[in-house]
Parts: sequence; structure tokens; C-alpha cells
Amino acid sequence: MWVSWSGGKDAATALAAARRAGARVTGLLSTVTAGPGGAEIAVHGVGAALVAAQADALGLPLHRVELPPSCPDREYRARLRAALAPAVASGVTGLVHGDLALADVRAFREEVLDGTGVTGVFPLWGGATGALAAGMLDAGLRAVVVAVDPGRVPARLAGAAFDAEFLAALPPGVDPCGENGEFHTFVTGGPGFAHDVPVAVTGTVARDGHVQAVLAPAG
Repeated sequence: MWVSWSGGKDAATALAAARRAGARVTGLLSTVTAGPGGAEIAVHGVGAALVAAQADALGLPLHRVELPPSCPDREYRARLRAALAPAVASGVTGLVHGDLALADVRAFREEVLDGTGVTGVFPLWGGATGALAAGMLDAGLRAVVVAVDPGRVPARLAGAAFDAEFLAALPPGVDPCGENGEFHTFVTGGPGFAHDVPVAVTGTVARDGHVQAVLAPAG
């Protein structure tokens, strides 16, 4: 199997869950788009070099799919399917996703995969997100909050650690896993990581309706 990899807590937790279930994970699939400093994860604003450092710490090859800004669904489908073709040829039959509850998002992912020979796998689907967030911390996952929707989450929390203090600071009604796009994370260590990927928060910027933390390698 491969894992759909954004670098965030849900993807990392889905990877760990798939492995616990006995899956043989052989790669990470990451979509990137052009940003001010080069290729990055859309919305998160995390540079591709930091995502590559995560893959190195996990001991897995990273397969990047480059997308144009504001990528139309048709183009997304075509590029993702093209990226999966060599995976299918090498025997990959599943793509693990970290989605939790949004049925329309899951349906779109399954539609993209339809006919490719790869099946969508959703090991976290349907779980209570409060318990899931607490479980991430109990498992030793370490992450930085890299983007927040300031209309729903205080802008000051961009760049905070994803920890019990952060969860306690979330306003009422905000999903503790950010499943509705309230916030996004970058994992620096935890289950499956041979070593941490330390980062420093050097500031914040407002982009595309979000407040993003600016990350740089540290240590």
C-alpha cells in the first residue's frame, strides 16, 4: 500500500493504523503546488523539503504529484491516476487516507481511484474525533499547527504545538481534529518515525484565507 501524505497528524495516524492492521506500506504519495518559496503542500504552506524529511524519517519513498494552482478536479484526477500507474505495476493495490468523516471528500477520493486498480483505504473513518485527537497525543505523536482558519480558530494558535493545551484552547464547535478545515498540522515525530523532524516557527503569514506558520528546519 501507499499512503496519501499531507504531512499532517491524520495521515501519520492513518499510516500507523494501517501498519497495525498488517498492511505493508511501501510509499507515500504527496500532492504539491507552487508557492512563494517553491513546491509546497496546498493550504498548509509547508515546503516540499520538509515533507521529504518526514519521508526520510519514516524510511519510505516519497512520490510527488505536482499540481497547478487552483487545480480543476479533471486535472487532479488525471495527474493522480498517472502517478499511481507505476505503483499498480509494482503491485500496490491500496491507497491509505486519513479522512475521518466527510462523506463527500471520501466519495471524491474513491471516484478518482475508480478503475485504477487501487482501492481507497480509510482506517480512521467514523471514529469519535475527540477520542482520536487524545489518542494521537497518547501515542506520542508530535506536531505543529501550521495553518488555522482565523474565522474559527484564533490566529495566535498558528505555530502552536498540537497538544492538550492547544485542544483546550479551541473554541466551542471546532472539531478537535480539524476535520472541517479549521486547522492543519505538520508532524515532527511519533509512531513510525526513526527520528524527529525538528522545525522552528519563524513567523506567520496570511494567505488564501488562512493564517500560516512559517516553518524552517531546526537542529
